[in-house]
Amino acid sequence: MKKINYYDNKNIIHSRLRYFRKKLRLTQEQVVARLQTMNVNIDQQALSKIENNLRIVTDYELACLCLALGVTEAEMLSDFHEKYPE
Repeated sequence: MKKINYYDNKNIIHSRLRYFRKKLRLTQEQVVARLQTMNVNIDQQALSKIENNLRIVTDYELACLCLALGVTEAEMLSDFHEKYPE
């Protein structure tokens, strides 16, 4: 199986995801519960792996994470856009 990395990152949202979750004072379990109401099959361990840059994020997971945390995709991807401006 081909390894999917971007400059040694499994995903580019890990730090912003943790930032927004903590800003809202949500536990990983609470975020997972919100995702599960959107039919996203993810558990606390998977969310932890995303936050620790050990797991990729699918497009629908990104969209649902943004909805669950009340942020836009642009906000979630802001670290990437700051590092690689247009």
